[in-house]
Amino acid sequence: MSRIAKNPIVLPKGVEVTLAADSISVKGPLGAIARPTDPNVGIQKEGEALVCKALGNSRHANAMSGTLRALVANMVTGVSKGFEKKLALVGVGYRAQAQGDKLNLALGFSHPVVHQMPKGVRVETPSQTEIILRGMDKQQVGQVAAEVRAYRSPEPYKGKGVRYANEQVEIKETKKK
Repeated sequence: MSRIAKNPIVLPKGVEVTLAADSISVKGPLGAIARPTDPNVGIQKEGEALVCKALGNSRHANAMSGTLRALVANMVTGVSKGFEKKLALVGVGYRAQAQGDKLNLALGFSHPVVHQMPKGVRVETPSQTEIILRGMDKQQVGQVAAEVRAYRSPEPYKGKGVRYANEQVEIKETKKK
């Protein structure tokens, strides 16, 4: 059995889990998330915890038990605390501004870049060079952060571009004559 799947998922107060035959839904203070389950993995509620077990001895069932346990743990964390990604703009004239569910970016192009936020992801800009993305789905928040970063990813000579707040960019040395 997967080592990750052996750990139970402890449910915090205010989080409700509904198990169906082929899906699991988690409801908490921030909202609700539903996800289909794998037929090779069984999820059981034991008191105030969830346990994932592989049904059978196949490698696929073993692998999916750990994967599904991690996904369900992220769902529980998402509906109770939420997830957040921070981005930083580095470069002269690079600015970000949140307007409702849109993010306006000035990244040195001849035109402004407008990124439409998907449902479930909120954006904030505490300053012109900081972007904070929040949501309850970890995959969706990370995907939106990657899409925003892809508009102008950090270049290796000056480090200008959109980067994650904790990202270290290796600066290359320029060519010598």
